[in-house]
Amino acid sequence: MTLSFILWMDIVGTFAFAVSGAMMAIRKEMDVFGVNILALMTAVGGGALRDVFIGKVPPMMFQNPIYTVIAFMTANIVFFYVKICKTKKVSGIYEKLLFWFDTLGLGAFTADGVYAAINSDAGGNLFFVIFLGVITGVGGGVLRDIMANEMPYIFVKHVYACASIAGAVAAGYSWNILGSQGAMMLGFGVTIIIRILAAYRRWDLPHL
Repeated sequence: MTLSFILWMDIVGTFAFAVSGAMMAIRKEMDVFGVNILALMTAVGGGALRDVFIGKVPPMMFQNPIYTVIAFMTANIVFFYVKICKTKKVSGIYEKLLFWFDTLGLGAFTADGVYAAINSDAGGNLFFVIFLGVITGVGGGVLRDIMANEMPYIFVKHVYACASIAGAVAAGYSWNILGSQGAMMLGFGVTIIIRILAAYRRWDLPHL
């Protein structure tokens, strides 16, 4: 796999989660500083957790600031677009944007986490590969929800974590069959498809 493909997956995930974090912050009526911080934590939080688990310190967000720059630029573009267009009260648009960008980021970072795990010293441990894919996928969203005083999506919304688990399993099991790029694309696609189906068909895990 070329490094350019990994870079593009990272950029897609960073941009999508930064939009997701910024939208959540705006919905919570945070100021521009809060919008930037929530966007940053959503965009790089899962990757930072991933790097800590595989012993890559300092995490990539400090080694290559491009991801932090992308997150900040995205956050400010979203903030000032909303401020200028004054679309804050259109809650339906916010919910849809939050869903789509959150879904895109979840798929990209789940696949990215699988790649990082397989290329680590524990790459032969399939459980670790799946675990790291899920942590990378959902970590930023969990941090976003906690900082925004929301119940994390992974506990209540549309089999959110289960979509990431399915994508990580698909990528991990198909790695030796499809190759690295094919497996990552499969994991990315499976995560997104399950997330979309769960949302539109209202699939949820059992509640008491």
